[in-house]
Amino acid sequence: MTTPLYQTYARYDIAFERGEGAYLFDTDGRQYLDFATGIAVNALGHAHPKMVEALKRQAERLWHVSNLYHIPEQERVAAKLTANSFADAVFFCNSGAEAVETGLKTVRRFHHEAGSPQRWRIVTVEGAFHGRTLAELAAGRQEKHMAGFGPIVDGFDQVPYGDLEAMKKAVTDETAAILVEPVQGEGGVHPMPPGYLKALRGIADAEGILLFYDEVQTGMGRTGKLFAHEWDDVPPDVMAVAKALAGGFPVGACLASAKVAGAMSAGSHGSTFGGNPLAMAVAESVLDTMLEEGFLDNVQRIAGLMNQRLGAIADAHPGVIEEVRGLGLLIGLKCVVPAGDVIDALREDGLLTVGAAENVVRFLPPIIIDESQVDSAVQILDGVCGRLGGSSA
Repeated sequence: MTTPLYQTYARYDIAFERGEGAYLFDTDGRQYLDFATGIAVNALGHAHPKMVEALKRQAERLWHVSNLYHIPEQERVAAKLTANSFADAVFFCNSGAEAVETGLKTVRRFHHEAGSPQRWRIVTVEGAFHGRTLAELAAGRQEKHMAGFGPIVDGFDQVPYGDLEAMKKAVTDETAAILVEPVQGEGGVHPMPPGYLKALRGIADAEGILLFYDEVQTGMGRTGKLFAHEWDDVPPDVMAVAKALAGGFPVGACLASAKVAGAMSAGSHGSTFGGNPLAMAVAESVLDTMLEEGFLDNVQRIAGLMNQRLGAIADAHPGVIEEVRGLGLLIGLKCVVPAGDVIDALREDGLLTVGAAENVVRFLPPIIIDESQVDSAVQILDGVCGRLGGSSA
């Protein structure tokens, strides 16, 4: 089909016209259980009433004024983020890529202002995905993403996943920060090994450098905590979040401690649309919902149930699923058969999922799902596994 769009996406032949909770409905009226959620974005599902109300209310008042002026809505959302995280200050932008880019600039600027301008390099981990800007492609250093976009932006060094000795050796007097995802999402759904974040914190402190978390995919309740690093109780100095921050409205944020954020002075960074009143109204409604008493406890409960049920499916179908891994409701099914075949078959049966590296199928359901929706998803998966090769659970 001829289209005026860039051909940068291998799109499925399907279009949706509305959503409700954990469900999407295509233009033919067919219902799908959405366990892709716009790649971990629609954490509160579709058309959540509090989000809809917040958007409508703000849309009738004020959309955009730019950051030339005070934006009270930003102050409120930033106050709630800092009150519930390690951070003291927040910069709002429009996407995960912008949030990570803000963090990269922040760590360089911190060392510059501290009198160590030679510290500008960032150490990352193999398998990482940090975004699509030229700098972020260099940070992730995956050949499939970098092809045709050379020369590679300098300033990034990479070490093998989980290798602390390699990390120690990679840190030099030019290193500004260590950048890591607490769980690698695009890289195949790999939680960092136990004790790894704590060890990174120790390296950073000993070397006088910063610890920078990319929680674009793992943050905002996805793992059962507001931020995934809370499971290890190891705070960073800088953190990028986005995706579920406004549940589908484009919002990103870079969070930092006071000493680090203080290096970013007037004019050092900016965003035309970042943190406008419309975006902040939706983000505040998402935060308020996630911070309600018992909300994250229920996410943990449902995540435990889902992982248990998926483990049983993997045991019953070893010819299709090799391993279930992840954290909370960021779940990866390491497949034996081609993951694309599993994704296509699940979609045909009404369950939407998304792929990842290493032949992995990601389950990224709305974090508001209930037990009946877990049962529905598992039943569909069981049927697909049976067709692709294996006995029924």
